[in-house]
Amino acid sequence: MGGRLPKLFGSEIMKKYALILSLCWGMIFSQDSLQGLIQYQDNNNIYPLVGANVFWQNTTVGTTTNRNGFFLLERVPSTNILIMSYLGFKTDTLKIESSFISHQMVQSPKDELKEVILNQRKKPLQKSFIETQNILKVSSEELLKAACCNLSESFETNPAIDVNFADALTGTKQIKMLGLSSPYLLISEENIPMVRGASQAYGLSFTPGTWVESIQISKGAGSVTNGFESIAGQINTELKKPLTDDPFFLNLFASANGRYEMNTHFNRKINDRLSTGLLVHGNKRTQKFDNNKDRFLDLPVSEQINLMNRWQYIDSEKGWISFLSWKYMNDEKTLGMEDFNPEKDRGEKQSWGSQINTRRWDTSLKLGYVSPEIPYQSFGFQTAYSNHDQNSYFGLRSYAIEHQSFYTHLLFNSIIGNTLNKFKLGMNYSHDDYDEWVDGTNFKRKDINLGGYFEFSYNNNDNFSWIGGIRVDFHNNFGTFVTPRIHLRYVPIEKFVIRLSAGSGRKAAHIFAENQTLFATNRNINIQSSGGKIYGLNPEKAWNYGLGVSKSFYLGAANQFNLSADYYITNFEKQVVVDWEIEREISFYNLDGKSAAKSFQLELNYDYRNFLNFRAAYKNYDVKTDYKSAFLQKPLLAKNRFFANLGLETKKSPKSRQWRWDITFHYVGTQRLVQTQRDELNSFSPAFSLWNSQLTWVISKKFEVYLGGENIGDYQQSAPIIGSNDPFGADFDAAQVYAPVFGVMVYSGLRLKI
Repeated sequence: MGGRLPKLFGSEIMKKYALILSLCWGMIFSQDSLQGLIQYQDNNNIYPLVGANVFWQNTTVGTTTNRNGFFLLERVPSTNILIMSYLGFKTDTLKIESSFISHQMVQSPKDELKEVILNQRKKPLQKSFIETQNILKVSSEELLKAACCNLSESFETNPAIDVNFADALTGTKQIKMLGLSSPYLLISEENIPMVRGASQAYGLSFTPGTWVESIQISKGAGSVTNGFESIAGQINTELKKPLTDDPFFLNLFASANGRYEMNTHFNRKINDRLSTGLLVHGNKRTQKFDNNKDRFLDLPVSEQINLMNRWQYIDSEKGWISFLSWKYMNDEKTLGMEDFNPEKDRGEKQSWGSQINTRRWDTSLKLGYVSPEIPYQSFGFQTAYSNHDQNSYFGLRSYAIEHQSFYTHLLFNSIIGNTLNKFKLGMNYSHDDYDEWVDGTNFKRKDINLGGYFEFSYNNNDNFSWIGGIRVDFHNNFGTFVTPRIHLRYVPIEKFVIRLSAGSGRKAAHIFAENQTLFATNRNINIQSSGGKIYGLNPEKAWNYGLGVSKSFYLGAANQFNLSADYYITNFEKQVVVDWEIEREISFYNLDGKSAAKSFQLELNYDYRNFLNFRAAYKNYDVKTDYKSAFLQKPLLAKNRFFANLGLETKKSPKSRQWRWDITFHYVGTQRLVQTQRDELNSFSPAFSLWNSQLTWVISKKFEVYLGGENIGDYQQSAPIIGSNDPFGADFDAAQVYAPVFGVMVYSGLRLKI
């Protein structure tokens, strides 16, 4: 019988284990879902049933149990009847009236006729019909469709996120959502704020793609539980867990642009309660490329080492679960002119060059408690500390920042009267210490915040749900303020969902850390103080409003369609304007007038059996701000974008052999360009298209190889660096980038799991 494992616990202990694990993980990222454990008995021993089919009656919504017999399944409003099946076992049907189950299946007699089970593979990219918020869930399978060397490259096949190059020198990719850049998103790691402050420019590249288990993307005003900084949305990443990750994993990657990468995971179960994992990542690029012949490297010479050690502890008898993690990362980049030698050219005008060296420490602790006697109540505690130290110079300019951050979060979940009415109550405390040097000038400050929140949710388990939250924060630089947010979901007819959301958000503008592309220019920095406490500027505040509709339908039994549309408006009451409009100057000042970002997205998803998946999306952005010169559209932002992705998978052979092919198309419309030596006033970039593709051969359950290409059409921006012939002159500017600098990139690799 496949899937048998040694006996780990007695059945009662396993029930407690399932309860604790599901509820504690649920309180970190709350979802309207069913969690459970499926087991079977053989020779008086209890084993987890691996690969059992679990699905809702008369629907195609289903999943399978993992290596420990656990499953997580979204609820559907149309039924609460759950069906569980596995070849060689009797099919069971249960009426579900709780948020978790622990069930033991019985083997069929040998002479009983075996039934045929039809099931649908869990989609690697899911848009929920039962979540109150507009959340897109990206699984690790989706991340395997592209060269996801790090988190910043994990959104190439995702229509919700736009990926662009930040400048013509660093090779860094920048993400945007709802027409706004990443500083207006709350980017968290297992619901602990992560990419913020000093790490805004390069932080997404510090999380290796193989470490990511899943990503949850929430559009619009997020939950108040994670803080007040989310304005346009939230991106939360879940990392691999020692208990569920493979005991050994190896990924080797090499690309034609000279990048080499290795990822290894080592996981070990020490005893019935304690597991640990060590994840090692290293990448290096030693080759120099100057394909556009402007004497500057198209991509930097770089080297990174990244380590993470995780400990997972579960005491199922007493109801405790905890995660302890630490990470260390060292990243070094050298960029600039092809003949630049740091040892002799730094600080001189012989050859323009740059070095960016970053060292970072992170540690975090998550602790949860659930009493099995009161399953609807849970406590959670999170704490994290990080030290981010970046030293860099760009030609004759210098930039250094050290950011020490401490964060704690205490929360309590329970119900009011019955499980239809749930609430969360909690407190956050954060302390950020910044020591920043810009061209020899020191900017030093502390951000200290204490906040509390209350969030109530109602769900009639049918066609209506809403979440309302409010938080009060006491900030040393912002003062005392209130953050309200609300989300509503209504299902007027079957498979048709309407969502509404509204809420406010605030943030401090870290003008240098968030805009490090300015150092790749010789522009003068002009800060127009308004008497604020941070760089003389006031904090930012915005309101976000959203409407989303989604409809799912079938044409025949095998053709499933999902059509969705959403429209979001972000209105800024206060904003720090980043003004590139004047040649040879970059200005920062508080908004005096209007600033709004309007985003419309229309998306189609089509699935044919388990063989073909197609998704397409059209996006339109209207992002305008009152600059000192005029009310203008945001520069370097395409007003129109089109996305399409096609994925094909062959049927798995008895030995699990399979071919997977994926191709992605991006159309990027014209973008407004600021006036420079290269670009005239009121000029626009040309529209262009990009093609990415990957082919994977799964040789067995343990081994697969892949071959892929990015920018297959070999589209490159002409003259990406302004004033490249005089890099120390006043017109030098490598920040005005609207398209890829490097041409076609071919890569290959392998994955081994044991």
